[in-house]
Amino acid sequence: MNAPNAAGWRPEMGEGHIAHDETFTGNRALMLEERLIFEIGDTSTTGVDIDPAPAAPSRLGGLARAEAIGLPGLSEPETVRHYTRLSRQNYGIDLGFFPLGSCTMKHNPRLNEAVARMKGFKDVHPLQPQETVQGALAVINELAVWLIKLTGMYGVAMTPKAGAHGELCGVLAIKAALEARGENRTVFLVPESAHGTNPATAAFAGFTVENIPATPAGRVDLEALKARLGPDVAGVMITNPNTCGLFEPDMKAISDAVHAAGGYVYCDGANFNAIVGKVRPGDLGVDAMHINLHKTFSTPHGGGGPGSGPVVLSEALAPFGPIPYTARQADGSIHLIEEAEATTEHPQSFGRMTAFHGQMGMFTRALSYILSHGADGLKQVAEDAVLNANYILRSLDGVLDAPFGHSGPCMHEALFTDDGFAEGFSTLDVAKGLIDEGFHPMTVYFPLVVHGAMLVEPTETESKAALDQFIGALRSVAMRAKQGDPSLKTAPHFAPRRRLDETLAARKPVLAWRGDKGE
Repeated sequence: MNAPNAAGWRPEMGEGHIAHDETFTGNRALMLEERLIFEIGDTSTTGVDIDPAPAAPSRLGGLARAEAIGLPGLSEPETVRHYTRLSRQNYGIDLGFFPLGSCTMKHNPRLNEAVARMKGFKDVHPLQPQETVQGALAVINELAVWLIKLTGMYGVAMTPKAGAHGELCGVLAIKAALEARGENRTVFLVPESAHGTNPATAAFAGFTVENIPATPAGRVDLEALKARLGPDVAGVMITNPNTCGLFEPDMKAISDAVHAAGGYVYCDGANFNAIVGKVRPGDLGVDAMHINLHKTFSTPHGGGGPGSGPVVLSEALAPFGPIPYTARQADGSIHLIEEAEATTEHPQSFGRMTAFHGQMGMFTRALSYILSHGADGLKQVAEDAVLNANYILRSLDGVLDAPFGHSGPCMHEALFTDDGFAEGFSTLDVAKGLIDEGFHPMTVYFPLVVHGAMLVEPTETESKAALDQFIGALRSVAMRAKQGDPSLKTAPHFAPRRRLDETLAARKPVLAWRGDKGE
């Protein structure tokens, strides 16, 4: 019989007729069509039978609900199936390669999870007496020691919760140091190739931001930076390796020039995975750098978070870092230095950034990762990440334009542009075409200094076979864009939903279900 309400059915299909790319149900084998929960549930019923509640005086005053709440009524199996089907449509690192550039979406070893779930860690509470959580404090302390050694820095603030939070920590430490010197410096210099959070953080902290241009080779223009330095410049925020996937060879010269002008150097450590065990930022003159534990040291990223962004500090800035921090006592115990001791132990601290000590679960996972790899293993992480990125870069020679391919090898990520595509075809079309190939698209249209950017970061955790499959898929889609394949303009064709109007969705989002209007 006809089923006009069945997903995927069209009136012109008629009895027993199904288009070649559609099914009666809208399902494609095990790729199940899933409508909104309000579409599969009836708001006039409930999933269980409950006797009406006895009448009672309302204590809500004028806030009492005036009409039915309108939740969809589903049975328990229907509810479980709905959310299970949705979960199967969620792409994650455990499902496939995640080629997001400048984001380091790498595998999170299950060993880390097992350690984080040990009773002494999973049950710890931040308000417990310190003598009852010595093991947890020792984890924080040992991780701090590793981070200081790996970066060649003097101290570390463990409490920041993520990258931008870490940036704020470093900038506030710089601000406190300048105030202690009695200097009113108001400008931060930020290169074009920096992460977008860098200028936002400096502005949030009350500074004026000025851009420093890049050279044709994609690096900071050292002479332009030197020309802008002066008594009003508080410092520079620089990403190294930068967002074009390139190492800044003038980093030491940049630091020396900024220091000579009385400023400080903040380094965005989001790309530390490319140089961990190979380069120590402290040796390059960096004064502060956040480290995304959820990137370099594999703790869960994004929806699997929360993140964590400890900030390593130079000897010049360490006295101004935040509290609390761990300190080993004469008797071998670990003590958390908080407000009570701050006036004597850390009198120049700019204060507290978080309620407690930071992300304990992330600390445990990161230390597990570090100890399981060892110093030699961490060095190999960087080497393999860079090798994989260069393998992708060179494997696509002649297919995709690499704007800085002429300037030598890249670091952790390969950068391409849409140059050479047929008229009317863009980076967005390639990204949507990759979805049909079963891949999450790479980062697109970033960094902004490159037109139609496509930024691919394979990390060290992808095998050659996995990279070859991705390269083959990207090559195929790119060739379709160069040849002007019209079907690419409407990709994806095999995803649960076709191409959406993302601009309209962002500008005019529909955030509430209005069944009476069919929305």
